Amino acid sequence: MADMCAFRDAVSGWAGGGPGGPASDLAVRLGVRTAVLLEGPSDHAAVEALAERRGRDLAAEGVCVLPMGGAMCVGRYAGLLGPPGLGLRLAGLCDEGEQRFYERGLARARAPYAGFFVCVTDLEDELIRTLGTARTEEIVRAWQTFRRQPAQHGRPRHQQLRRFLGTKKGRKIRYGRLLVEALGPEQVPAPLDGLLLSL
Repeated sequence: MADMCAFRDAVSGWAGGGPGGPASDLAVRLGVRTAVLLEGPSDHAAVEALAERRGRDLAAEGVCVLPMGGAMCVGRYAGLLGPPGLGLRLAGLCDEGEQRFYERGLARARAPYAGFFVCVTDLEDELIRTLGTARTEEIVRAWQTFRRQPAQHGRPRHQQLRRFLGTKKGRKIRYGRLLVEALGPEQVPAPLDGLLLSL
C-alpha cells in the first residue's frame, strides 16, 4: 500500500509538471496495470471502501486509484497514464455534469471511454438515493443542526443531505466511506458497482 501511495504521489507530481521517470519506474516495479481516475478524494475513499468490503486488495492487483483534483484534469492524467504515456488501462467514475470533460480528455489521449462510469449528479447523490434518506440520516447524525439553518428550510431532505456532505472539508471523504460501508450487498449504486466489477 505504501508503494502505491508513492506511485500516486509520483503521478501527481508528474501531472503538476515534474519529471515522469519516478512514476514510470514505480509503475514497472509495482506491476501497475490499471489507473482508476477519480475527480477527488471522496470518490477515492468510496472506491477503496467498497473494494475492502469485497475482500479485494486493489494495489496487490496492480490497480492504482487516483484522485485527480477535478474533472478538468482527466486529459492530462489520461495522456500521462494511458496509451501515449505509460500505456496503463484506464477506468474511472465521473459526475454527469462533468462527462463532456472526460469524453474530450480521453479522446485527446486516444484512451477508450469504455471503462468509465457516470454518476447521476455525483457519487454522494447515488449513495443517498441507494440507501434512502432515512438510512442516510441515521449515519449522518451531525446534520440535524445543519437542517435547522434558514437556508435549508423548504428544501427536500435528499438535497439537504447532499448539501451537508459538501459544506465542510473532509466531510465527503468521511461520510462517503461510511455510506459505502452501510450499503447492503445488493445496494451498491450501478456506477460504483460497474467500476469495481470492471477492474
